[in-house]
Amino acid sequence: MDLSLLSEKRILVIGDVMLDRYLWGDAHRISPEAPVPVVRVLQRSEVPGGAGNVAANLAGLECPVSILGIRGNDDAGNRLEEILCQKSIKPLFQISHSRPTITKTRIMARGQQLLRLDEEEPRTLSHELETRIMACFEQHAPRCQVVILSDYGKGLLQTSGVCQHMIQFCNQHDIPVLVDPKSADWSRYQGATCVTPNTAEFEQVSGVHVENNESELRRIAADIRDRFALQWLLVTRGAQGMYLCGKDATSLTVPARAREVFDVSGAGDTVIATLAAGLAIRLPFTQAAQLANMAAGIVVGKLGTQPITRPELATALQLNDVQHPEAETCRIATLESARILVKSWQSSGQKVVFTNGCYDLLHPGHIHLLHQSRNQGDRLVVGLNTDASVQRLKGPTRPILAERDRAAILSALACVDLVVLFDEDTPLQLIRQLKPDVLVKGADYRLEQVVGKDIVESYGGRVFLAPLLNGYSTTGIISKAKS
Repeated sequence: MDLSLLSEKRILVIGDVMLDRYLWGDAHRISPEAPVPVVRVLQRSEVPGGAGNVAANLAGLECPVSILGIRGNDDAGNRLEEILCQKSIKPLFQISHSRPTITKTRIMARGQQLLRLDEEEPRTLSHELETRIMACFEQHAPRCQVVILSDYGKGLLQTSGVCQHMIQFCNQHDIPVLVDPKSADWSRYQGATCVTPNTAEFEQVSGVHVENNESELRRIAADIRDRFALQWLLVTRGAQGMYLCGKDATSLTVPARAREVFDVSGAGDTVIATLAAGLAIRLPFTQAAQLANMAAGIVVGKLGTQPITRPELATALQLNDVQHPEAETCRIATLESARILVKSWQSSGQKVVFTNGCYDLLHPGHIHLLHQSRNQGDRLVVGLNTDASVQRLKGPTRPILAERDRAAILSALACVDLVVLFDEDTPLQLIRQLKPDVLVKGADYRLEQVVGKDIVESYGGRVFLAPLLNGYSTTGIISKAKS
């Protein structure tokens, strides 16, 4: 499966866009004013939410993506558009002067969500706004391989006429249209290529409890698919995986892949985005659904709304191809994902250790250092030089193994919790962003030579020089192989 083909495709996302804000902090006492925890805010982050998170997942897969939605004429809307542009997502926003940009602020402490504040004003579309949206849709949809309708029940897709116009337009132009529903009235989704409800949404439209009844699930799924003239129906079932119902009695049960679940928020967005990506590169529908299931298994292992990335999915695919025992766990993260996850570990009282290197041709010396690093705390994050970085440091004949392969090998080690690639010559910026509790280097360094020492010690962290296992080096292995 060649994910690089995604760079040549384009997908259009239409739906309710939001700005998700996170306030990260510590909570050690109860307020004297009311029986609520006092949170000392340590960090803030902002990411696209709602349909914006669907687009962010596609951007993470390095697929060109445009997003059509409504935002307010306010600072939150400006900030949302700025974040999307930074992620190479093309915003096609229609500005409303009568409603604010939908904003959700989550208060996070000790790895848990304590409170969510919603700023929104759901209402049906005005005729003028609906006309502008339709015109923009008809202009951009024909240039795309797949269209996604991401309905969050906030107004844009709540009018049956809007959904039906878009679905019929896509059908006339042979463009697959996928729908993430938010209503018991599926008549508005009539004729879509696929609808992707979760179990609760499926039970809402069917009126039947099917969580532990496989035969009933199959029967009702087939009935609903026929009733609304859908080509496919994909029910996401959390820990029970997915159920795919297709035409001609085609069905597929896909087991869940996640081993450790931190947060299921945004998993449905990842599913529909990856499903669309698979269809864009012309995967069979069943194979695209399995790819989406694999992506969902990765994102639920993250905290907060965080999208899938192409390196994460490519590594999971590679490990799955060789039936590796760690195939269900992907520990390779972008800097943004790693920063949020490290902060969540630290908020829950865990000590985070950081070490770095090229790790080209992994040998017992590397393993010895990594085990010593992990013994210094509860979680080990490994900074890994990219191929370009290794080449600058080691010369034009290195690395022997590509960064994807080196990352896959490291992430399969039980002592490693996270692998983060960096393109600079040193991990200084990585250390500055992640703020580990312990920084580890080999004992062939002196303390004053350790990159990041001053940064880590400035906030109370420490540096550990790990004794080396003599007699092993990548250079020595290469020389021996040549001779």
